[in-house]
Amino acid sequence: MPSSRNLPGAINISILGAGAWGTALALALSERHDVLLWARNAALIADIDERRENRSALPGFVLPPQLAVSADFDAAVAHVGVDGLLIVATSVAGLRPVLQRLKSFSIPNIVWLCKGLEEQTGRLPHQVVQQELGNNVPAGVLSGPSFAQEVARGLPCALAIASSSADLRKRVVGAVHGPAIRVYSTDDLVGVEVGGAVKNILAIATGTVDGMGLGLNARAALITRGLAEITRLGLALGGRAETFMGLTGVGDLLLTCTGELSRNRRVGLGLAQGKPLDVIVAELGHVAEGVRCARAVRSLARELGVDMPITDAVAGVLFDGDTAQDMVTRLLSRNPRNEAA
Repeated sequence: MPSSRNLPGAINISILGAGAWGTALALALSERHDVLLWARNAALIADIDERRENRSALPGFVLPPQLAVSADFDAAVAHVGVDGLLIVATSVAGLRPVLQRLKSFSIPNIVWLCKGLEEQTGRLPHQVVQQELGNNVPAGVLSGPSFAQEVARGLPCALAIASSSADLRKRVVGAVHGPAIRVYSTDDLVGVEVGGAVKNILAIATGTVDGMGLGLNARAALITRGLAEITRLGLALGGRAETFMGLTGVGDLLLTCTGELSRNRRVGLGLAQGKPLDVIVAELGHVAEGVRCARAVRSLARELGVDMPITDAVAGVLFDGDTAQDMVTRLLSRNPRNEAA
């Protein structure tokens, strides 16, 4: 289905999921492409369409008239046609249900934006995609340091598309790369997804340390040792070391640990104040993926014999009744070791 937009290189794009990031990306891509934004909540879509604003997920940003919105799943998938782009912008928890609905369709490709591990199975998103759709559909993850609000404002950012399909990587770069968004490509799906998952947990730790007033030295040490944890787990799962020094490794880690817009960092700030986790999550009003995947990452690391003390300590506060002070004491009482270990 060729795009009706009279612009060079314009294609049809459907974004499944009208959260903050899905809405922001839809807004940005609608400048050059025929974009349809889907959500399963018909009342939400009706409100977005009437007001041209996603008041629940991305308030304050006017959606352009050419950006279509719909609660019709069949229409959203059909919009992609045979040569468009299908982007899933749900949380990790919402990925599998969408994939199961897609099984009855012939889709040309699939790209997802979520970061984390599936809580019940401990699987990375690409493993969930393979389990549900097999290996015949070109598939990949678009990831990197990106706050939705800044993308919606048109501020610069850089992302990476990771896929084993060179054709899909080329298609995503062609569609998304533009004046404000730079897109790089890699075939290291595992490395990109591990970086995206674990950095959220480390942002909770950094927010906790900052909330306790432990200083910038402590923050720098925590982020640096956190990168070592990401790398150890990523290598154990088959990722490549250079990936963790790139956008989806150290880049995303720095942004999420230090940025004031980071939901996961805000979870840590709340923990430092002694707030119960359910109160913190309720105050956020949005998903903080670090909470959902911390237990799964801890279990996976133990299964693989990978040392992840910061992740262990964060999971202890989230799930085992430890306090923020317990977390700090636990990390500071570890025996000295070689930095490369």
